[in-house]
Amino acid sequence: MAKKEKRQKVTLTAESREGLVVKNTGSAYDVRLEDGTIVSCRVKGNFRIKGIRTTNPVALGDHVKVVRATDDIRYITEILPRQNYIIRRASNLSKESHILAANIDKALLVVTLKDPEVPLTFIDRFLATAEAYRIPAGLILNKSDMWDDDDRELGEAMKYLYESIGYKTLIVSAATGSGLENLRLETAGNISLLAGNSGVGKSSLINALIPGLNLRTGEISELYHTGTHTTTFSEMLQLPYGGDIIDIPGVRSFGTIDFTTEDTGHFFPEIFKASRECKYSDCRHTGEPGCAVKEAVANHLIAESRYASYLNILEEVEAGDADKYRKGF
Repeated sequence: MAKKEKRQKVTLTAESREGLVVKNTGSAYDVRLEDGTIVSCRVKGNFRIKGIRTTNPVALGDHVKVVRATDDIRYITEILPRQNYIIRRASNLSKESHILAANIDKALLVVTLKDPEVPLTFIDRFLATAEAYRIPAGLILNKSDMWDDDDRELGEAMKYLYESIGYKTLIVSAATGSGLENLRLETAGNISLLAGNSGVGKSSLINALIPGLNLRTGEISELYHTGTHTTTFSEMLQLPYGGDIIDIPGVRSFGTIDFTTEDTGHFFPEIFKASRECKYSDCRHTGEPGCAVKEAVANHLIAESRYASYLNILEEVEAGDADKYRKGF
């Protein structure tokens, strides 16, 4: 019977260098060292965020310490303190979270009015999550070259709505280049997360911002009017005019995590502002007497779509709280 080979013991060297995580390949991470060199690294250690179970303990944008081992493989041994991070529920049925990115200056959501149509609830969930993690957010309405008169009216109405709340909204076309100069100004000198459903044209936008990159773009399903995933792994890409774009795989749903009944309304700026006039400090804005939020909705001072999104998230949060209570958590 053949003898089993002994596994070689891996010992870390004393050499430690700092770098920035710029790509997640699934089994390893690419780290950009201080001298600009990019090295492939594995993870050594158990990293946690406030006890939350995450599918990816190391995220794009993390500043990390890298140590070379005696087997000549580099390992990430420490995550340096994060300025911020943004997470979402890994899936509708999962109790785990997924870190989208860390240490970012802006979170930009690419949306389209058709091919595919992005639901307003999805937009509002993304914006509420950015609010929860105190990250400035904005919207990019792409494929404006495909709009007819009704689409253009809707697009302008969405721009007016979200900018009135405080979210910068750009109308662009990756195909024609319309509005791209404004997008360059918005991303210049920043680390910007670019998120969105599959098929909204994220890869086409990045190709337009970084000439010669040639990221693969996908086709839209004629039957379902949805996109196909073209970005397999998350990656940080350097912009030629300064700054970085974090490109993540298309997100089909955006499950919130770590929200409570009490603070959900805080993540809708216009609802939080109106709630100061509610009769009761613990008003949930679902029909309580003297609710200033319901009155603002009735008077068209708060958009019905935004209020519906708030109720949708609140229902999800309360269902989760009830489940925890039943299980004794």
